[in-house]
Amino acid sequence: MKKVLVIAYHFPPGGGPGVQRVLKHVTYLREAGWQPIVLTVENGDFPARDESLLSKVPSDVTVVRVPILEPYSLYRRFMGGKGAAIDVNVNKSGAQRSGWKERLAEFVRATFFIPDARVAWMLTAVTKAVDLVREHEISAIYSSSPPYTCALIARSVKRRTGLPWVAGFRDPWTQFLTTPDRWFLPAMIDRSLERSAFEEADAVECAWTGIIDDARRKYPHLPAEKFHHVPNGYDASDFPNVSYAPNRKFTITYTGSMYGRRTPREFLRALDLLKQRGVIRPEDVHLRFVGRFGAEVHAMLDASSFGASIERISYVTHQESVGFLMRSEASLLIVDDAKESAEIVPGKVYEYLGVGRPVIAIAPRDSAIERLLRETDAGRSASQEDIEGVASIIEAYFTRWQRGEQILTPNASEILKYERRAAAHQLAHILHTLTP
Repeated sequence: MKKVLVIAYHFPPGGGPGVQRVLKHVTYLREAGWQPIVLTVENGDFPARDESLLSKVPSDVTVVRVPILEPYSLYRRFMGGKGAAIDVNVNKSGAQRSGWKERLAEFVRATFFIPDARVAWMLTAVTKAVDLVREHEISAIYSSSPPYTCALIARSVKRRTGLPWVAGFRDPWTQFLTTPDRWFLPAMIDRSLERSAFEEADAVECAWTGIIDDARRKYPHLPAEKFHHVPNGYDASDFPNVSYAPNRKFTITYTGSMYGRRTPREFLRALDLLKQRGVIRPEDVHLRFVGRFGAEVHAMLDASSFGASIERISYVTHQESVGFLMRSEASLLIVDDAKESAEIVPGKVYEYLGVGRPVIAIAPRDSAIERLLRETDAGRSASQEDIEGVASIIEAYFTRWQRGEQILTPNASEILKYERRAAAHQLAHILHTLTP
């Protein structure tokens, strides 16, 4: 088999959707003729950890871990934090920047950490990556971003070795929801790095089409054929051996993180509306929120009239998280309340599809998520400003459940198209075209 150097910060024991994408690429690339050699971090400060994922890394895949100088421990010490994940309380909403320490930390982040806080990894990773190319006779390079430092490491390796490089992106780079508010000089540097990565990569692999649209809007001189849409997916082999049985209470489960512009506000308002109309009482439902949540989200849950019906569960293993969804009447999906969200399709959406429970989605009207749910008959979507629409979805699902009817009948053949194996084979095809 040909060998590909995979450069990824998010890799087991890190947890989250970004880890799942690269882990499944590594697992299934071998079926299509590519043996991965993984370069990742030795001491990463991950927003979430899932030690169980280490057992999912194929035993015959070489994983090389390189030290990184992480700034987050210093940040938390400066802020007086207890070691909580930084990403749930540092965001562009401004809600967490009221004090001078928050404003100073944001200025430092925006001014000196370009393209992101993992940039110091380049000091150790580039040299090791070049050594691995020579030691293993690597044929191509694949990087997974964010963090966008991974793309810069891959760019340096390509410059030194001349190997073809596929730059993978799970989110856009500059001018995105998570991009720091940089002043003009660091913003100009960041944009220059982004441009060079898109120009020097031999191919760009994107998890959703909005990333491609964003890149081609910024850099219209780039050829369309350089960009490839390789969607996220689900891997049924990872799902626990459980099956759905109707619960005593109508159970809705949300999994993942919530902070900044992604909150349960509209969902809770819709429930209040149904309560006022006598459709649903707090004692009729069980609302399960699994993951990491910002302080403002906890405050909303505390203040809700459905507070007694809410169960909060901190970060659990990937398999446990999927199990909670499988045992629920419905899965709750909430995206950021921002114009950029119209084309965002988070990785967990596909796991929601694979689980097969009806989805309640709060996303922009005619968004990529709404189109995907319509294509697969896996759920219904309403926009953030359409509280009546959100309430009508909940009411329809709840009424069918009360009657003992099947809530929805997903289109299984359409959902099967999003198995993780198919995405890995798409990536392998791109690599083959670059290395005839």
